[in-house]
Amino acid sequence: MTNVWEKYLDEKDAEIYSSAGLGINYGLGTRPALVIVDVQYGFTGDGPLAIEESIKKYPTSCGPASWKAIPHIQRLLHKAREKKIPVFFTIIEGSKTSDNDRVAIKGSIFNHQELLEGEKGTRVVEELKPIEGEVVLSKKKPSAFFGTPLVTYLTGKGVDSLIVTGCTTSGCVRATVIDAFSFQYKVIVPEECVFDRGITSHAINLFDMQQKYADVMSNDEVIKELNQLTFKEDLVK
Repeated sequence: MTNVWEKYLDEKDAEIYSSAGLGINYGLGTRPALVIVDVQYGFTGDGPLAIEESIKKYPTSCGPASWKAIPHIQRLLHKAREKKIPVFFTIIEGSKTSDNDRVAIKGSIFNHQELLEGEKGTRVVEELKPIEGEVVLSKKKPSAFFGTPLVTYLTGKGVDSLIVTGCTTSGCVRATVIDAFSFQYKVIVPEECVFDRGITSHAINLFDMQQKYADVMSNDEVIKELNQLTFKEDLVK
């Protein structure tokens, strides 16, 4: 697989990282879970409009990049459901009763009407709509772990590895990946299943995660690994 970061990477930088022994792969564990980070209308827009148009309604929209990734996430989600591995969604919501300064990012962008609790911008897109038994966690900061009971759920299900998808690559995905790594989970990032509003930021953050915190793989490779795993019944209880 040709990774998206290769055309942005300086040849000397690539050599230095390789010589230092960075970028090793751990692979998927035996008891994985799927985490879908913030694939909500506020980050995708209502459809694949040009980002310049999409941000007029949803200032946090990533535009067409999100709608390019959604079918790949959907395919992975279907496989996760088929294999009965735990699935977790996160959303970010601005509060209707308090100031939203520094919710998820600097500034008060989550005071925007479409990004407040219960508004359409905070809903998971219909293409990935959670089903019964799948957990949706509301958060106020980038990481899926910060201020949420995610670790409690993962511990209860005996999870040893996370497949992290969603947006943005440079923000909430990266923060979730780093926290997952810090909690000793093996971490997989399917390249086609994450997106950002800027291609350079998306590419370089994928490179950096591959070097330090996660295995960046193609979606086909991840699904192949899932197909090869046999799960114990207690994983999904």
